[in-house]
Amino acid sequence: MTDYRTEQESFWAGNFGNEYSERNTGSDWVASNFALFEKMLSGADRPSSVMEFGANIGLNLVALKQLLPQAELSAIEINQQAVASLQKIEDVKVYAQSILEYEPDYRRDFVFSKGVLIHISPDQLESVYDLLYATSKRYIGLAEYYNPSPVEIDYRGHSERLYKRDFAGEMLDRFPGLVLRDCGFAYHRAKFPQDDLTWFLLEKPCDG
Repeated sequence: MTDYRTEQESFWAGNFGNEYSERNTGSDWVASNFALFEKMLSGADRPSSVMEFGANIGLNLVALKQLLPQAELSAIEINQQAVASLQKIEDVKVYAQSILEYEPDYRRDFVFSKGVLIHISPDQLESVYDLLYATSKRYIGLAEYYNPSPVEIDYRGHSERLYKRDFAGEMLDRFPGLVLRDCGFAYHRAKFPQDDLTWFLLEKPCDG
């Protein structure tokens, strides 16, 4: 069994992560994800390479494959059951490991997380921000639960497994050259629903 540095990693690598993958599947999610990324990237130059931090079974990447059919797609995923599903998606490069173990090999035009930073141990967030920044050539997308100040939320009866905070604001403060290009809210009762996520598109400086 892999020794992880945080309890959160072990949690998602194990049975709870397996159950999450089994709960969250289906073509409706792909359609909603397509709508989300179409809006997020509407004002951006078309990315030719994409990496997702915490891809689970790949529902975001399936949507992006439709939206950006020529783009090179990559994914980091800690849960091996989810990895098996990811590897069935054609032309997706999969890094089967914890985000905290990932070492950037080359930069992608668009790097993003969706419902992942909320589950990262708070004392490891700055490391993940650094990885997102280092892996991105130009754009960083964040779609997470927003709160002006950090707060912990009970997650299906588990403590220290879900946090809301201003992830985008913290990245903007950490990397002064980073620019907020766009943001929005994805409501659970919209035509193409999401889980009440607030999304942000950040752009690195040209020499970033």
